[in-house]
Amino acid sequence: MLLRRSQRPRLEQVNRAVDALELPEAVFKTCPWQPRELVETGLRQWLRCCGAAMRDDRVIGMPSHAVDEAWHGLILCTKRYARLCDSAYGRFLHHFPDGEGTGSGDPMAEQLGRTVVAWSFVARPGEACVLWDLDTVVGVDHPWGIPLERVHSIEAALRTS
Repeated sequence: MLLRRSQRPRLEQVNRAVDALELPEAVFKTCPWQPRELVETGLRQWLRCCGAAMRDDRVIGMPSHAVDEAWHGLILCTKRYARLCDSAYGRFLHHFPDGEGTGSGDPMAEQLGRTVVAWSFVARPGEACVLWDLDTVVGVDHPWGIPLERVHSIEAALRTS
């Protein structure tokens, strides 16, 4: 199902809603990694990427286990999460755990590539994305991430297209 242009989230609307989002302690209940500010930055960047992906009804991949845990914590704050989704996206942002089968069905490598593309639409001038290697930086035992060579390759392809 494709959304009419008037139903697609506007990126400035997404940015305002994500920037205004207050993250209570409950969000980090199952997310012990430090520094918490870095995980919070990753969560906000992820939510902005989701807005870009939702404009084209695309499913993107989650590059960070730590951010995924924080997102789960946010989802469990149901009223806050529903308000965020309504104000940022105009509809609910569903979570599709790997293997659930209701996402895009594309391999995770493709979904992660689309995350890099989504970032290219939402990055603010001079803003570095912390998502690609966040798990390694905060000490997640089995880090997820996207190799920086792949990120750079996708970004280069975007510049030439």
